[in-house]
Amino acid sequence: MEITWLGHAGFMLEGVKRVYIDPYQIKTGLPPADIVLVTHSHFDHFSQNDIKRILGDSTVIVAPSDCKMSGNVQNVKPGDTIEIGGVRIEAVPAYNIGKRFHPKESGWVGYVVEMDGVRVYHAGDTDLIPEMKSINADVALLPIGGTYTMNVSEAIEAAKTIKPKLAIPMHFGSIVGSTSDAINFCRKCPIDCKVPEIYEPIKVQF
Repeated sequence: MEITWLGHAGFMLEGVKRVYIDPYQIKTGLPPADIVLVTHSHFDHFSQNDIKRILGDSTVIVAPSDCKMSGNVQNVKPGDTIEIGGVRIEAVPAYNIGKRFHPKESGWVGYVVEMDGVRVYHAGDTDLIPEMKSINADVALLPIGGTYTMNVSEAIEAAKTIKPKLAIPMHFGSIVGSTSDAINFCRKCPIDCKVPEIYEPIKVQF
């Protein structure tokens, strides 16, 4: 599998299928999606203009029910599991504790995507939450920007809780968080980490 950071919290996973997660302000000319996963309805995660750029004839969009969009849309809530074309997708909780930006009752999600024998956890916009103890993932894509999500130290604790083989920081470089935050995360985290470079694929095989 190849994992490509698209900026902010956006990623493209390429294996048996091409899966996009939270595309936002992406460049033109990217290949069409088989599956688009949306974590929640905030503009920097649910960008209909960006999703339209990567729609193919049979693209399936997976999103919480408050993400209203035409097309082949499957709604999910935390705890749901679906399978699309050999890709297993688990919707998992994502919410803030003590912040108003992402309430638990909104039913917004992160995802665990299993494809080509690799399990990738995209945490969505979340704090360090108890449900992370039950996440089983080879790769963890963790927000580190703070304010709306975990900060660097909290994301390190999340990585230590989840124990992936590889941790990749996200949610930096545009709205909140900086590249130096991502570097700091990787420097201090005891888990194997990689700072993503925009549009540069990371090949993962375990």
